[in-house]
Amino acid sequence: MGKRFINGTDFMRMALLGAEHLERNAEHVNALNVFPVPDGDTGTNMNLTMRSGSEALRARPSDSVGKAAEALSKGLLMGARGNSGVILSQLFRGFARGVANLDEVSPVQFAAALQQGVDMAYKSVVKPVEGTILTVAREAAKHAVTIARRTADVPQLMQEVHAKAHEALQRTPDMLPVLKQVGVVDSGGQGLVFIYEGFVESLSGIHVELPVKEAAAPAPAPAAIPQRTASKQPQAGTTAQSRLETESIEFLYDMEFFINRRLGSINAMKFDESWYRRALAKDGDSIIVIADDDIIKVHVHSRKPGDVLNLSLPYGELTDIRILNMREQHRDLLEHEGMSPEEQTDEAGVASGTAGAMPEWAAPEVLTGGVPVQGVPPEEVHEFAPFGIIAVAMGQGISDIFSGNNVDVVLSGGQTMNPSTEDFVQAIHSLSAEHIYLLPNNSNIILTAQQAAELSERSVTVIPTKTIPQGLAALLAFNEDESAESNAERMTKAAGDVQSGQVTLAVRDTVMDGLTIREGHYIGIREKEIVSSSEDLQEACRVLLSSMMKDGGELITLLTGQDAAEQDTNELAIWIEAEFPDAELEVHPGGQPLYPYLIAVE
Repeated sequence: MGKRFINGTDFMRMALLGAEHLERNAEHVNALNVFPVPDGDTGTNMNLTMRSGSEALRARPSDSVGKAAEALSKGLLMGARGNSGVILSQLFRGFARGVANLDEVSPVQFAAALQQGVDMAYKSVVKPVEGTILTVAREAAKHAVTIARRTADVPQLMQEVHAKAHEALQRTPDMLPVLKQVGVVDSGGQGLVFIYEGFVESLSGIHVELPVKEAAAPAPAPAAIPQRTASKQPQAGTTAQSRLETESIEFLYDMEFFINRRLGSINAMKFDESWYRRALAKDGDSIIVIADDDIIKVHVHSRKPGDVLNLSLPYGELTDIRILNMREQHRDLLEHEGMSPEEQTDEAGVASGTAGAMPEWAAPEVLTGGVPVQGVPPEEVHEFAPFGIIAVAMGQGISDIFSGNNVDVVLSGGQTMNPSTEDFVQAIHSLSAEHIYLLPNNSNIILTAQQAAELSERSVTVIPTKTIPQGLAALLAFNEDESAESNAERMTKAAGDVQSGQVTLAVRDTVMDGLTIREGHYIGIREKEIVSSSEDLQEACRVLLSSMMKDGGELITLLTGQDAAEQDTNELAIWIEAEFPDAELEVHPGGQPLYPYLIAVE
C-alpha cells in the first residue's frame, strides 16, 4: 500500500532504523579505510554521530516531521565526530531546514529537503572531494528531485534514493584513484547507504541489502611490544583556570536542569522567558535558557539554588537536575595541577579577596556532560585571561606535554577516537578567556572543531593542525603578547613548516603507489604517504626518517608510543645520531596507542 505523505512519527522510525542499520555495519565501514592502518574509524564516527541524533529524537518525539527532523538535527550536530560525522550532521541539518514548520511531507517536499541537505553539506567543506559521501548524497538527492515528479509514493521514492546512492557508491573508485588502487568503495558513502537502507525498510517493510564491494578484514590486534619507560618529563605550565582565585567564585552553584511543561500541572504558569531571565539574574549569572514548546533547558550560576528551583516549579516538572559547587571543583583542579591556593594567588597576581566570578565552564564535569551548552559567556567576568588553548591528544605523555605548555584543556582523542562537536563546545565554554585557540591535531577532526567554533558564539580560532607534531609546533609558536590575528598566522605557519611521520602496523595486504604492504608489517607514513613497509621495525623507521630528512632538518623529535620498547628506541636513537649528526634529537614519551613512534622533523 502506498504512502503519499510521511509525518514526524514516520520520520522518527526511519531515522532510528537507519541508525540501527549503520550500527550493525559500523565495523564493515571501518574496514573500508583506505590506509591499511589499525584505526580506521569512519564507521565508529558515523555510528556515534547517528546515535547522538537518535537519542535526541527519542527525547523529543513529535508527530510533526519538521519538529522531529529538528530534534534529530540538533542531536547530530552536537554529537558529530570526524569529517564523516560532521558531513552527516550537515546533510540532516539542511534536511531539517527544508521541512521546517511542516507536519507532513510529500515526495516532492522530501526530495527538496534532501537537496537542501546536500547544499548545506557542500558549503560546510572548504574543498569538497568527489568520490566521497558528498558525491553519494548529491547523486541520490538529484535523482530524488527527478523521481518525485513521477511518483506520489514516499516509500517508492526512498527505494529509488537508496538504489541511486548505492549506484553512486559503486562508482566512487572511479572518482578517487586511491579507492580503486586499494579495491574499496568510499567508507562515508557506504555509511550513508546503510542509513538509507534503514529508511527503506522502515517505510516499506522491505529489507534491502544490495551487494557491496568488500574490504579486506582488519587484522587481529598484534601482541603488545613491551612498554618502555619515560625518558623525559614535560615542564609544568599554568592554565587559564589557575589564574583565578577559588574564593573569587561569587555565584558558586552551577545548576543545570530541564523544565518539562508536558509533565507539569494543567494550571502551569505561562512562560515569560524575558521575565524569567531577569528573575534568575537577581542572584545569578551565566544564564542560559533554551525554550522549546514542551521543554525548557536552564543553566545558571547562583548563590541560592533553592530559590532557582522554587522559581522554576510553577512552569512544569523539573527533571535531570544537576548542581555542582564550583569552588570545590576549582580546588580539585588546583590540586590536580599541584598548586596550593597560596601559589595560585601568587601566580594570578591578585590580592586575596579580589572580586571575581567563575564563569559557567569552571566545572570539569561540564566537559563530559550529555547536554550541550549553548549561548555566550557572561557579560561581567572580573578575571578573564587574555587567551585559552584547547588541544586534542592521544596518550598521556602527549597530553602532559600539551598541558605543560599553556594548553588549558586537552581533549582525549585522535586517530582512534575523534571528539564530538559537543566535546569541543563544552571545552570552549569551560574557559574564562577572551580568545580561544583550537588545535585539532588530526585532519579528521578539523571540521568538527570548525563546527564547534561556529556554534559556540565565543571568540575562537581553529588552527588547522593535522598531526600531533603540527600541533606542538603551532603551540610553541604562540606568543601571548601578540594579537589573536598575529598568533593565528604564526601558529598556522609553524604547523606548515614541520614534517610529520608515524609508524604503525599494517592490518591488511595491499599495494599503494607501487609499494607492496603485508599484513603485520610495520609501515612508515610521511604526511599522507606510505613510504616504507618492513617486518622489521628499525628498517621501517629508518626508511621513513631518510625520506623525511632528504631535504635536511635541524631537529628530529620522537614521541614514543605505549608499545615502543626502550631497547628499540635506544637503537633508533643511536642510528639517527650517526646518520644525521648535524640534527638535534629529542625523545619524549608520548604514550599513544597503535603507533610506536610519531616523528617530527623541523
